[in-house]
Formats: sequence, C-alpha cells, structure tokens
Amino acid sequence: MRGVAAVPSYVVMQPTTLCNLDCAYCYLPFRAADRRMPVPVAEAVAAAVNPWATAGRFSVVWHGGEPLAAGREHLAALLAPFGPEVEHHVQTNATLIDDAWCRFFAEHRVRVSVSVDGPRERNGDRVSRAGSPAYDRILRGVDALRAHELPFSALAVVSRPEPGLATELYDYFLDLGCDVLGINIEETEGVNTRDNSHDPADVIAFWAELVAAWRRDPRIHLREVEWSLRYAAAVLDGVADDVLPRRLDPIPTIGHDGSVTVLSPELAGFTDPRYGDFSSGNVLDTPLAEILAGAERTPWVGEFLAGVEACRSSCPYFGFCGGGHAANRYFELGRFDGTETEHCRNSKIRLLEGVLEHARDHQSPAV
Repeated sequence: MRGVAAVPSYVVMQPTTLCNLDCAYCYLPFRAADRRMPVPVAEAVAAAVNPWATAGRFSVVWHGGEPLAAGREHLAALLAPFGPEVEHHVQTNATLIDDAWCRFFAEHRVRVSVSVDGPRERNGDRVSRAGSPAYDRILRGVDALRAHELPFSALAVVSRPEPGLATELYDYFLDLGCDVLGINIEETEGVNTRDNSHDPADVIAFWAELVAAWRRDPRIHLREVEWSLRYAAAVLDGVADDVLPRRLDPIPTIGHDGSVTVLSPELAGFTDPRYGDFSSGNVLDTPLAEILAGAERTPWVGEFLAGVEACRSSCPYFGFCGGGHAANRYFELGRFDGTETEHCRNSKIRLLEGVLEHARDHQSPAV
C-alpha cells in the first residue's frame, strides 16, 4: 500500500455545516453556522462520480454538520445530479427524522446511519444547543425508521472504556434494531481537545468483551470486530499482504463550498500556518478526478505518506491498520509524519489485541 489512489471507493459530502446538537466530543468547527452546499458543487462532484459508479460499487456519504438540517428540498436538489448506480448514505443524529424524512429515504434509496451512544445514561455528551438531553428525540427518529421498516446502522462513541460497558452496548443495539454497528473510542481531534488516553488493559478488555457479546448472538454486523477477524484469518492463511489495498483510498471530503480534503474528513474546515486550509483544490474550479490525480502534491499529504512509511518500518501492526489516519496524527502530534497516536493505540492496536485475547481465552483445549 503505497501512495494515494486516483479513484476513491466513496466520497463524503457536506450539505451543511450546521448541526442542531452540540455534542461535547464533536470535532466540527462550524457546526453553529448554516453554510449550505450550492447545487453546482453537487453537479461538479456527480460529473466524476457517475462514471466511477458505472464501473463498480460506489457510495456518496452525506455527513455534516447534521445533513438533515439542510432540509428535504435542498438535500433532494443535491442528490439529483447523481446517477441511479450511486449508493447514498447519510450519517445523522436522528433527531429530525419523522415520517416525511422516512418517505424521503425510501424514495431516494438513502441508507441511514444513526449516531447514538447506547442507553440514555450513556448519551450525556449528546445535547441540544440549549444543553438539554437529545436522547428522547434520537429515539423518536429511530422509532420512525422502524415503523417504516427502513434498515439502519448505528455509530456509538465510547469515551470511557470500562468493565461491563461492551456487553451493555451490544445488548442495547440488539434491542434497538440496527443491522450494522460501529464503535468509535473518542478521539482528540478538531475542536475536541479532551484527552483520549486510557489504561491499555481497560481498552483491551473492552474489545475482548465486545467480541464475547457478539459471539453469543451475532445478529449485528460489528464493524471493528469483523474487520479484525478478517485480518486474523488472512494472517493464518498467509495472505495478510492482500488485506490492504495497493494504494490509499483518498476518501475525498467535499466541503460545503466545494473544497476537497483528502484522506481525513476531520481536517476539512481547519487551517494551519504551515499547510494552509488542507484542501487539494475546489470542484468549482477543477474537476474532482484531476484534483485526486494530483493529491500527492498537496504539501501535507507528502508529509503524511512519509509517516506511513515510518509506520511500515517500525510497527508490527502496520498490516492491520495501514499507517493510521492523517487527522489523528495532526491533532495529537501537531504534524503528519509522526507514527503512533492514542487513536491507533485505542482503536487499532488494542482492538486487535482484544480480539486475540478473546480467542486465546476461548480456544479449544489440546487433545
């Protein structure tokens, strides 16, 4: 895995910077401002995406702010330029979902992923701009999805791994009715400067407990665990080198103004005295395919790729994570060519160690 691919597997689109919640761990810098994406930006992106989608599976992920804060009419106008082969996904806090939004999702074939951190008491960081709990509004949105029989994913943030939490979360999401679950241990990035260091044993135990809960009733696709098991199986089969792609997926994030930030959506909207605004171009000025073809010339990208090579030469977990994420390096280390971060310890190294610990504890006795 060397360099950045010219064709992504998906793009992230920011229909608005605005979010109606004010979650304590959110990284977004402009979530109090309603800066909406003009339709010409979507048209410019679709000009590149539609041919890619005809050649193979391709997704557009609508990710704000709160994407639904753009309104159904405006979001429909942004969706319109994309061809029928394009898969659309929306990451939402679900507080705005009602029957009308459910009809919208069905009509436009939009796959929904809901951000919720587990039972009520686990959602203390998810509050409105007035500071009131958002949990009941989130559940009303989920209830609407279920009433319309719309499948949905869930994404949970874990701020403090502790004994019993993994089982509690897994059982909760089984009852919630999602079919895919992602677990993010809170990250220090963007405007969220809260510390994300944890006792290694606590994090390993959290992931091992999550594997155990999933194995008892594996009805949910558990993103992190299943990826870990695929990697472990590849190692056992001697094909671990085939797990990672040959080149990094650029994961282009299209900001509300058409700016393109590659590799890490969390960098969009930020500036740095050394790197500028992190963007590699703007689709209103340059075709997206052309921007991605030259992405490696973006100064900070070259520094990040040097960091990836440093990880390759120094970290035994490189084959699993591929060198980590650019935004985590920048916000934790202040530059892109560093190596290990708290994020990769929590969500890569200790994840894999937790999966392996569960496997060791539950292996069949020798005969």
